[in-house]
Amino acid sequence: MKSAVETLNPTRVRLTVEVPFEELKASLDAAYKKINQQVTVKGFRQGKIPARVIDQRFGRGAVLEEAVNDALPKFYTEAINEAELNPLGQPEVDITELKDGELLAFTAEVDVRPSLEIPDYSGIEVTVDSVEVTDEDVEKSIEQLRDRFATTAPVERAAAEGDIVTVDLEAKVGGEVLEDGVAKGVDYTIGSGQLLDGIDEAVTGLEAGGTATFTSELKGGSAEGKEAEVKVDVTAVKSRELPELDDDFAQLASEFDTLEELRADSRKRLERMKKFDQATQAQEKVLDELIKLVEVPMPEKLLEDEVNTRKHNLEHHQLGQMGLDLAKYLEIQGKTAEEFDAELKEQAEKGIKTQFILDEIVNKEKVSVGQDELTEHLMRRAQSSGMSPDQFAQAVVEGGQVPMLVGEVARGKALATVVEAATVKDASGEVISLDDEDEETVEAATEAVEAAEGTTEA
Repeated sequence: MKSAVETLNPTRVRLTVEVPFEELKASLDAAYKKINQQVTVKGFRQGKIPARVIDQRFGRGAVLEEAVNDALPKFYTEAINEAELNPLGQPEVDITELKDGELLAFTAEVDVRPSLEIPDYSGIEVTVDSVEVTDEDVEKSIEQLRDRFATTAPVERAAAEGDIVTVDLEAKVGGEVLEDGVAKGVDYTIGSGQLLDGIDEAVTGLEAGGTATFTSELKGGSAEGKEAEVKVDVTAVKSRELPELDDDFAQLASEFDTLEELRADSRKRLERMKKFDQATQAQEKVLDELIKLVEVPMPEKLLEDEVNTRKHNLEHHQLGQMGLDLAKYLEIQGKTAEEFDAELKEQAEKGIKTQFILDEIVNKEKVSVGQDELTEHLMRRAQSSGMSPDQFAQAVVEGGQVPMLVGEVARGKALATVVEAATVKDASGEVISLDDEDEETVEAATEAVEAAEGTTEA
């Protein structure tokens, strides 16, 4: 087999391949065998039909077509490997010559990873938020924990803000009760804003057995977006009682004996969270600066596919789960279709550039991924997907996605290396050290890479 490569542009090549006919023998034998199993000829047992009979009855052309279809992927792969190319997506193949007994020639056009020059990135400098945990932050955290341990008790008085009311609802549009406009036994916390606009004012001041009507725009269902007359019947009023903030509460809500120990632990936890957020912010800002430094030719077909994939995922998965279509989503976002498409293209370009650049650094810096790092990443991905680690691992293996996960971790480690070489300062001007060997730093970098890449996997 002979092959030659013609560079059409920085991201696309044309392979010209010539295959001597004798190299098609294995595929021709396989073609005869396959046809033998699919056809019957009187006087011959199935699978025992001679090749000359198959040629006479079904045509040599059918055999050649089957053999070429079988052989093309192998010869294409050999040509790609010989030229040391990194193809992106499927090739466009054109058979230019097929002489029976002599020669098979074809061309294959395919997008390839561009060759990138990674400049010195040690001069990158970014500023991130300072890590500061105030007393107010700690008290807010304690109050949130306290709220989780609140109890409710029925009261015989008018409902007020913060109370939980049990209500029956009936919505009418044009004087007709909607089929999906009736709900009974709904618990609602007054002031939470989690139901219909206007319900807070309607139920405030009502006791159990009270009734009120109000007008509201429906947020979902068959009459979504329409004005409805809503009748609300209060069947119960309950007050929320918060536990006293004392040592007994600390023992109830945590492993600590005193409230002061609980506050100290909350401060430490908030500091860890803010340091992780700071590290993630540093990764994102450094990545943005790194992308500015590197000239990345953009494969148009890959970009088009990436934009279409992101749009499909948004429309058919994310928005579908929220009960929205694209038109309603754009209305909520206050964007035109043109603005949305431009934004989607910009995000896709960033994702592709991120992957290309960091993969180049992975190769340049010889970044490797250990089993423990891969396991840790798998467990985090499993947690975010709502699956158990075993279920997620099984799905990854069955879907052939292990190399994808390895790539995610490797790119995270590559970004952590860039961040360590860069200068990162907080808002006060103090230089922050982010060790590229630190587990949390690498995890933050991996999350930053995932956010930038979106669905990209090239």
